[in-house]
Amino acid sequence: MLSDPQAFAWPADASTVAAGTQLLRRACVDEHVLYIDSGRVALGVVENGVLAHQMGLVEGPAWLNVGCAVLDKAPVVDAVADGPVQLRRVPLRDFVAGLREMPAPAQALLRDMAAAHRQQAELAVSRLAKDAEARCAEWLLRHAEPAQGAPGTLAVLLRQRKRMIAAQLGIAPETLSRVLRQLRERSLISGSGRILNLLDPGALRALAGA
Repeated sequence: MLSDPQAFAWPADASTVAAGTQLLRRACVDEHVLYIDSGRVALGVVENGVLAHQMGLVEGPAWLNVGCAVLDKAPVVDAVADGPVQLRRVPLRDFVAGLREMPAPAQALLRDMAAAHRQQAELAVSRLAKDAEARCAEWLLRHAEPAQGAPGTLAVLLRQRKRMIAAQLGIAPETLSRVLRQLRERSLISGSGRILNLLDPGALRALAGA
């Protein structure tokens, strides 16, 4: 029933936004409920204007912040267009009025589902307390192999693109590049191509909290 913003004949303003456009801000109530017709939206935590920690993706067609409208609460995470996105904005007051026309059991079910989803998002945000350096160090140690031609040393062969690795770590690709640069500057790793040498595994373990 919530797969189409026209299900309750709500008025909706259609628009296309460019990649990098921030659609939702944590703790800021939006006066519209957003429906993604096409495109992808990244969810996570924005720091200094950049999505520093990515927690997931929403791909249209899909609602973006319907849970916030159901619970009358501000978003827990930020949302940024991951490419060109076509969307429709339904005024919040009209959306809520439409929800009130639903049977009471259906409204209760929606509230329960929205509350459970919000709790998961809050837990995911709290886990970001473990900073990007620690998560990166943990990932390097987990993927370390004996270095070829250098007995007793460890190295990591990057078999995936950095964008994919960053997604696994829940950070932006730019954040991964910054963290790797910082680890090189601290002489914990070396190498800038597909092979990263672990110069001080002990320090990396301490950084990872292992």
